[in-house]
Amino acid sequence: MKKSILILGLAAAVLMGACQQFKTGEGGLQYQIVKDNGQAKAQAGDLLSIAMTVKTDRDSLLSSTYKIGLPQIINIAPDSVPGLYAGDYNSMFKLLGEGDSAVFKLDLDTMAAKTMQPKPEFADKYIIFNVKVNRHFKKGELTDSALYAEVNTYFEAEIEKLKQAEAGKISKYIADNNLEPLKTASGLQYVIVEEGTGEKPTPGDTVQVNYTGALTSGDVFDTSVKEIAEKNNIFNPMRPYEPAKFAIGVRQVIPGWDEGLLLLPKGSKAKLIIPSELGYGERGDMRGTIPPFAPLVFDIELVDVLKPAAPDSTAN
Repeated sequence: MKKSILILGLAAAVLMGACQQFKTGEGGLQYQIVKDNGQAKAQAGDLLSIAMTVKTDRDSLLSSTYKIGLPQIINIAPDSVPGLYAGDYNSMFKLLGEGDSAVFKLDLDTMAAKTMQPKPEFADKYIIFNVKVNRHFKKGELTDSALYAEVNTYFEAEIEKLKQAEAGKISKYIADNNLEPLKTASGLQYVIVEEGTGEKPTPGDTVQVNYTGALTSGDVFDTSVKEIAEKNNIFNPMRPYEPAKFAIGVRQVIPGWDEGLLLLPKGSKAKLIIPSELGYGERGDMRGTIPPFAPLVFDIELVDVLKPAAPDSTAN
């Protein structure tokens, strides 16, 4: 009987949460406070460290701090800043304090009318933000330099967590995928999926490579293959999808590629597991796609190896 009562109680709680209505704020902003931690709400000049996903009302994921593994820092701007309006992106965060979480629906019709910019075509009515506040940095009487020093100290600690987690990410990826990679002295690990029959490139050769790059979480960030780009929602109609062509061993690509491709005969298919030291290092790619200290996984196919043209012996 007690078990039945517990199950009914849980079911009722879930139903109440599902039926909770969004409130409507200024500018058509729809919001639902999932958790109010009872702390002071953000004001102009404050900064928030948040975890956030951004989706369209077509359920397409636009961005996620969870994929990157780092929080996003939000600067709460005063209403007097040109271009801001009631119900905009900045307005959302003024409803939140440390420990709060909420869902916001930003009205695109209002945004288009207020900013005089075209309404984006990737959504119908709303962009949806699912936000959790990790830390609230209050401006108060602090100077800007003191406030940002506090934020920098916090962010450096978050990056240090990524650094410490890197080895574990690599080990987990290898174990989860039942791999037995070879390992070089530099820390590069690789698995030859299909060994080619051609010659290996040497430094200075030009190679043509099909590739797919991903984080150890499995999130694909780049590929030369159109079908894979479409499948992973990273297709860009403005770029060609064809084998990448570059000189190998002369620092035109990340060190993990320079080293790994020199190990493979033409025609080979392989998986490269590249530690951040041989990838994008302690800074990441600076675009928010590859975080600091991120190990990378590349599935590659060495399509062709082109030797440098021989010097013209008849030239004076």
